[in-house]
Amino acid sequence: MRKRARNPKIKHKKLFSFLALLILAAIGFVMVTNGYDLLMKKIYPLEYRDIVEREASEYHLDKALVYAVIKTESNFDPNAKSRAGAVGLMQITPPTFEWLQSKRKDEPALTEEDLLVPETNIRYGCHFLSMLLGMYPEKRTAICAYNAGIGAVNGWLDDPELSSDGKCLDRVPYPETDRYSTLVLKNYKIYQNLYHFK
Repeated sequence: MRKRARNPKIKHKKLFSFLALLILAAIGFVMVTNGYDLLMKKIYPLEYRDIVEREASEYHLDKALVYAVIKTESNFDPNAKSRAGAVGLMQITPPTFEWLQSKRKDEPALTEEDLLVPETNIRYGCHFLSMLLGMYPEKRTAICAYNAGIGAVNGWLDDPELSSDGKCLDRVPYPETDRYSTLVLKNYKIYQNLYHFK
C-alpha cells in the first residue's frame, strides 16, 4: 500500500496557527500582567509622593514602609480620625503629637488641627516611626509600638512569655496590634515589590 504524500501547505498552516496562538498567549500574558499591576497601583497608590519621599529621606526611612503605614492607618485619607482620637494620614494621637513637638523645639507650636495637614502629619509620623525603629531592633516590634505605644511594648518585652530575648516580640497580646503589625508588614512587601523599592 502506498503512503499518501503530505501536503506542505497543511504543515505550514499548522505551524502558522501554532505560532499565532503562541504570540496571542504572550500578548495576553503581558496584558494580564500589566492590568494586574495597574489594578494593584490603584489599590496601593503613591499619594503624597513628594512629601513622603522628602520626609522618608530626612528620617532615613524606607519609603515602602512609610507608604505601608499610611495605607494601613488611613488608606490615604488626610481627614481620617480614629475612635482612639488618632488623626490624619499616619494617625497620630494629640498626646503623641505634643510629645513629638517637645523633641522639636526649633519649630513653632502646632495644634491638633495641624495634624490634618498632610505635610505636618507625614513629617511627625516619619519622626515617630524613625524614633521607634531606633529604639527596637526588629521592624515588627517598632510597628507594634507605633500602634499600641512605647509603654505597652516595653511592658511586653519585659514579659518572658511574650519576648524570649527582651528585644523582639515573640507574641503580641493585643489582637488589634497583632493584626495591625501583620497588615503593615504585608503592605510593606507589596509596596516593595510593586514599585521595586530598595
